[in-house]
Amino acid sequence: MASSLERLQKQYDVDIHWRSFELRPAGSPPISPQYRARIEASRPMLVKRAHDEYGLELNVGPSGIDSRPALIAEKYAEAQGKGAAFHAALMQAYWQQARSIDDRAVLKEIAEQVGLNTENFDDVLANPAYDAAVSADVDLAHEYGLSGVPALVFDDRYLVVGAQPYDVLKQVVEKVREET
Repeated sequence: MASSLERLQKQYDVDIHWRSFELRPAGSPPISPQYRARIEASRPMLVKRAHDEYGLELNVGPSGIDSRPALIAEKYAEAQGKGAAFHAALMQAYWQQARSIDDRAVLKEIAEQVGLNTENFDDVLANPAYDAAVSADVDLAHEYGLSGVPALVFDDRYLVVGAQPYDVLKQVVEKVREET
């Protein structure tokens, strides 16, 4: 998906704004052994599809983790003008380096990597303003009726759910451009 979005940015100069979404919010029931087995069984297919359709090499991190600290850290990065760089590094850490992005040390390392001040990083992760920004994004996703990722909203009018080929995304961008 990332390579498709990068192509859209280059070809159409689109503005991409990443929003927070929690697949497993705090307080969710534990993943059952049967469901975890299904997740693990589907990973080889996910890795193959990412390679074949998007040219991405995946080495996926652990499932069932609490992503909220990562989402809060991303809101901090956005406020510092480094949201896109943090997001890219976070996705690479999880999807290609199999890192556990619920680990505060991993998040701090990513923040340092993109040039963020990490002197008071634990305070950043406890900052109620960043937590509220994550909650606002999650609420917006629920308003759209979303229950999974990826999901893309174009011009607040068109919703594309699931990892779609570049040509599908290109058609939506062209339709939006025709209408404006």
